[in-house]
Amino acid sequence: MPNTNKEHPFAEIIRILGKGKRGSRPLTQEEAYLAMHMILDGKVEDLQLGAFLMLMRVKEETAEELAGFVQAVRDSLPTTNTTVDLDWSSYAGKRRHLPWFILSSLLLAENNIKVLMHGSASHSEGRLFVEDMLPLFSLPTTHSFNEAEQQLKAQNFAYLSLSEICPAMNKMIHLRNLMGLRSPVHTLVRLINPFNAQHSIQGIFHPGYQSVHQEASLLLNQPHMAVLKGEGGEIERNPDVDCLVQSVHNAELSDEIWPALFPRRHIKPDNLDPQHLLQLWRGELDNEYATASVIGTAAIALKLLGKADKQSDAYDLATKYWQNRNISAY
Repeated sequence: MPNTNKEHPFAEIIRILGKGKRGSRPLTQEEAYLAMHMILDGKVEDLQLGAFLMLMRVKEETAEELAGFVQAVRDSLPTTNTTVDLDWSSYAGKRRHLPWFILSSLLLAENNIKVLMHGSASHSEGRLFVEDMLPLFSLPTTHSFNEAEQQLKAQNFAYLSLSEICPAMNKMIHLRNLMGLRSPVHTLVRLINPFNAQHSIQGIFHPGYQSVHQEASLLLNQPHMAVLKGEGGEIERNPDVDCLVQSVHNAELSDEIWPALFPRRHIKPDNLDPQHLLQLWRGELDNEYATASVIGTAAIALKLLGKADKQSDAYDLATKYWQNRNISAY
């Protein structure tokens, strides 16, 4: 008869995190890798997973833990030889403003910059997610790495759902409604960079996580990365306020402030009509805030990509792209 009293291997991970105020400690990068590897292999019980996620939520993840988690996820993904210029994560969803950043990414794609966007739909109530907006632009959600590669070749833009990238992560991110809290999954999915792009841009909502993203990217040897507190937690510059962008470039950390573009804040809309996204692109809608957001977000990406050395030059280039866009493209 097997020994049913034998301790489960994952119990050691829970003990490290939960052994009281004096006995507990963060996981090392190697321990975090092992923990996530066990989770992805289905070697962790549901009860253990819930305890693990909530213990991590209470203490908040370190850069070393994030790096270990992300590397475990990356090691589970298929390899690809497709070159992606910019990895763009989108997991927060929007509720105060429309997702104007979609237009920023499409603007970059129209100018020969290959953008791979990834996200997960409807894991938080009352928010607009990219996955639900794509049909407006007659853009598909790709269902495999191969489909994403074909879409990138055809249009320089592809959206790949987390459900296709890593089903286990997608299942965990949807636990938010069950747990009532976010978990480290909401942070680590932004760092996955499934096509190993040289440039990665990330958005956060809670300012305390910004430097953790930056430091984790450094540990993951990401050549070029930028993270900003975006509107609603997405990669979207709010033109009404100063925007801190923290970056990694060739193993060097840097911070810079992008100043507010308006002296006063705009009033948020009473309701969100996704059709306004198309109307703004087509020149049928005059919206000062939205236009500044689209151009401002694209400018941050262009500077990250090395298309401009100064903020002013990046903003001028983004403005030129916007003014010369194909208004009939969508």
